[in-house]
Amino acid sequence: MSEQRPLGPGSMDRDFAAEGPDARGFSFWLVLLIGPLWEVVRGEAGPLWVTIPGLAAATVLYLWTIRLGFTDPRRAERVPLPLLGTLTLALTLALHGSWHVLFVLFAIACGVAVKGLGRVTIVLVVTIAAVCAVSAASGGASSVRDGDWGGLLTLAWGTFTAGLVPAIMLKLFEVIGQLRATREELARTAVAEERLRFSRDLHDLLGHTLSVMVVKAEAVRRVLPGNVDAAAEQAGDIERIGREALKEVRAAVSGYRGRGLAAEVESARTVLGDAGVRLTTRMPVAELPPETDALLGWAVREGVTNLIRHSGAHACEIALGVGDNGTVLEILDDGRGGARRAGAGHGLSGLRERVTAAGGLLDADDLPSGGFRLRVTLPQESP
Repeated sequence: MSEQRPLGPGSMDRDFAAEGPDARGFSFWLVLLIGPLWEVVRGEAGPLWVTIPGLAAATVLYLWTIRLGFTDPRRAERVPLPLLGTLTLALTLALHGSWHVLFVLFAIACGVAVKGLGRVTIVLVVTIAAVCAVSAASGGASSVRDGDWGGLLTLAWGTFTAGLVPAIMLKLFEVIGQLRATREELARTAVAEERLRFSRDLHDLLGHTLSVMVVKAEAVRRVLPGNVDAAAEQAGDIERIGREALKEVRAAVSGYRGRGLAAEVESARTVLGDAGVRLTTRMPVAELPPETDALLGWAVREGVTNLIRHSGAHACEIALGVGDNGTVLEILDDGRGGARRAGAGHGLSGLRERVTAAGGLLDADDLPSGGFRLRVTLPQESP
C-alpha cells in the first residue's frame, strides 16, 4: 500500500475518516447567524451600531475559538471563549428574538475548545442556566407560567447537544489516533523482534556449521599429502556441510521458520476484524512446499500490514490459486491505491526481493474499479 502523503494545513486532500474534523469543518455553523442577520436586514433588531458590530464580533470570536481549540486549547479557554460567552449574554439580553441562537454557537465553540467531557458538561449546564435566565428576563417566564415549555426546552436541549456532540466526536478521533499510534508502535516492535530472531537464527545456523568446516579443513591440511583418500573424504564433507548451510540460510532468509500461509491467514482474519475490515478468502486445499508456504505467509503478513496502515479499506479478499503454471496469491482491497509509490516501502521491497530470489514475480498495482491488488506468483517448485 502506498504511504500516506503529508498534508499541509491548507490541503484539500485531508482524510476526514483518518484524522477527524478540523477548524474549517466547524466554520460551517456560522450559518446559525442567518436568523439574526435577517432580522437586521429587515430592521427588526436593535440599532445598527449594536447589531452589525455584534454579529461581526461574534463571528470573529467564534472562528478564533475553534481555531485555537485545535492548536492551543488552553489559550482558547482563557481568551476568546469567555469573550464569546460574554458577548452572547449581552446581545441576547439586549436584542431577544432569534439572537438566542448565539447560545447554540457558543455551545459548539465550548465542545471544540474545552477538553474533557466532564468539564464540557459543566460548562454546558452553566450555559443552559444562562439560557433559562435570559429567556425569563426577556419575557419567557410568563410563557412558562402559561404552560408553554416547548420553546424553552427545545433551546436548552439544542444548546446542550450542540456542545456535547462535537466534544464526543473529537474525543473519539483522539482515541482512534492513540490506537493507531499504538498499532504502529507494535508493528515496529514486531519488526525489531523479527530482526533479533533472524540474527539469532543466523548465529545458530552459521556458528556451528563454520566451526565444523574449520575443523574439517584442518584435517585436510594434516592428512595431505600423505593420505589423499582421507583428504578427499574430508573435502567431500566440507562440500556437503557447505551445501546444507547454504540451504538452511536460504530457508531462514525466505521466512521458512515463519508460521506459514494458513496461520498468517487466520492471524489476518483476527487483525482485520479488529480493524473493521471484512475479509473473504478463497483458499483451495493444497499441499505447498515448505518454502513456498512460508513465503506466501510472509506475503499475507506484509500485505495485511500495509492494508491496515495505509489503505483505509473496508473489505479485503485473499485468494490462492494452485495450477500447472505455478502458485498465485492475490490480496485485494477496496481502499486507496497508490501502486506508483508501493515500491518505496521497506516491507514490500523486502518481499519483492524474497519473491524474486525464489524465481517468482510480485505485482502491486491499482484496480480499475478502485482499490489495490498485491499479487505474488511463484513457480511450482521453489528453488
